[in-house]
Amino acid sequence: MSETSYSEEHIRSLDWKEHIRLRPGMYIGKLGDGSAFDDGIYILLKEVLDNCIDEYVMGHGKKVEIKIEGTRVEVRDYGRGVPLGKVVDVVSKINTGAKYDSKAFKKSVGLNGVGTKAVNALSTYFKIESYREGQMKRAEFDTGVLRKDEKLVSTTESNGTRVLFEPDETIFRHYQYRDQHIERLLWNYCYLNTGLTIHYNGQKFQSKNGLLDLLTTKMDGEPLYPIIHLVGDDIEVAMTHANHYGEEYYSFVNGQHTTQGGTHQGAFREAVAKVIRDYFKKDWEAGDIRTGIVAAVAVKVIEPVFESQTKTKLGSQEIEPGGQSMRSFIADFLATKLDNFLHKNPETTQALQSKILESERERKELSGIRKLARERAKKASLHNRKLRDCRLHLDDSKNDVRKLDTTLFITEGDSASGSITKSRDVATQGVFSLKGKPLNCFGLTKKVVYENEEFNLIQAALNIEDGMDSLRYNRIVIATDADVDGMHIRLLLMTFFLQFFPDLIKNDHLYILQTPLFRVRNKKETHYCYSDEERQRALLKLGKTAEITRFKGLGEISPDEFKHFIGPDMRLEPVMITKDAAVQDLLDFYMGKNTPERQEFIIGNLKVEKDLVDDGKNSPLLDIARKLEENEVEADA
Repeated sequence: MSETSYSEEHIRSLDWKEHIRLRPGMYIGKLGDGSAFDDGIYILLKEVLDNCIDEYVMGHGKKVEIKIEGTRVEVRDYGRGVPLGKVVDVVSKINTGAKYDSKAFKKSVGLNGVGTKAVNALSTYFKIESYREGQMKRAEFDTGVLRKDEKLVSTTESNGTRVLFEPDETIFRHYQYRDQHIERLLWNYCYLNTGLTIHYNGQKFQSKNGLLDLLTTKMDGEPLYPIIHLVGDDIEVAMTHANHYGEEYYSFVNGQHTTQGGTHQGAFREAVAKVIRDYFKKDWEAGDIRTGIVAAVAVKVIEPVFESQTKTKLGSQEIEPGGQSMRSFIADFLATKLDNFLHKNPETTQALQSKILESERERKELSGIRKLARERAKKASLHNRKLRDCRLHLDDSKNDVRKLDTTLFITEGDSASGSITKSRDVATQGVFSLKGKPLNCFGLTKKVVYENEEFNLIQAALNIEDGMDSLRYNRIVIATDADVDGMHIRLLLMTFFLQFFPDLIKNDHLYILQTPLFRVRNKKETHYCYSDEERQRALLKLGKTAEITRFKGLGEISPDEFKHFIGPDMRLEPVMITKDAAVQDLLDFYMGKNTPERQEFIIGNLKVEKDLVDDGKNSPLLDIARKLEENEVEADA
């Protein structure tokens, strides 16, 4: 066996910007193209906004202005402004910032002095301007390298800071900012900071009632009882129950949305169950108490400890170093505030009790079916090839950060699943192969999840029977052909997730795989085109004599080609529920019995390639409408 040499010349020291650019994931999590809420381009925006919010929390500046045009982002706050002599340092010297001084920023999100340095290093253009008491300091960078360091000049601008940046397209490939993700981020800032106003591209964001507004916005339909809103020192809670499955939480620490929860969310879940048990003097199971809960909890912590640089999961066990534990702090608050509320609101307690008893009754009815379903799922995973698991999950005990990159492709047919299986990254990508079309489950109870083999195995593959905490794949990608049958399967799968596991969609776990419609090539170059416009551009570049191939199904794409479409440049379309869309309304419209309205909508809005459409009775538009009519027959049956 040959030996690899190891000596002084192999030791290398990286400066701050080189290290950030070489290992961006250590600083901003996954990169992505902007299709997911936690993709890197939004983390860059958030790092800049966190500084604005910290200024507001300290009592300086009630307004933040944001403009995004294409790839350029501009953020202006009206706080105190960066001290003029330190403008260059705070965005280019690691471990430099005011947040190390707990007197200046007692309960801040950013404590490690990295945030805007990462933005600077990962941007091809970065400019900062600070305005303080009639003077302005400006500095400009590209990829972290200082290009302009201007002298102080007089200004009539109000105090504050302006930051402009353009994320580096060599790091964030094919990216685009999506308004839905940005608006969600901005609303969260406003819910947690009543009195703050954010202006974004002509829109105004402001909240008067904090987490009460958040829950009102997030609710699908009417709550089972009026939202309970409780506020204390360093803690705010809003909660109710809805008529759906699972548990839905929105948790925050010092204004940071902890999408993966953490110690504060765990403590809240425990405390809610205990207070309700004690109030009713019933030893109900915690799962029955929390089924259908929709809740938001925000806490303020001194020197919070997060489990990653992107701060999506709180690890702090205490409210402050050496202080009260997180569990006792939240438990004491709810034991007083929630208990008092329940004693004063008998109508709420009656509705809450009815919901718990209903959940308990359904759980008992399903207990035998669930046991058999788990046994079937275990045997299926051992003896058939429906699920090709990823290697990272062969040992679920490993706490590997790469689990955030795990993807499960749900595909149709042996040829398509075979191509993806041969092309995938076996470490982080799994494949689930459907057998025919899924059942239309609209209007059915959760009993169908256990009785239907396909649904039961999907549930087992994702490990979501008892909630999202044990979700085994971070991204669930529906990979079907871009034809009538493929779109029908997408619709049926989305119905399944919306009906029984809406949290998967609300927490940005569900996507549609985009694969190229055309391959255009000559002897020197090959272009994969995702639209007719891209095909035309490729023809202009390669010449009219280039060979054009139309892909009509995933199975037609060879494994060697497929690896390009599910690798680093994978194009995903997120399945999202917008602020104004209620899950039940969506299901009623697309899967219910409003046939004429739905057909009219489909025929007016569905985009199908021109070469697939004719004006006769065989139009794919009418085929889709007919497929939807089949849904009603299946549901009735």
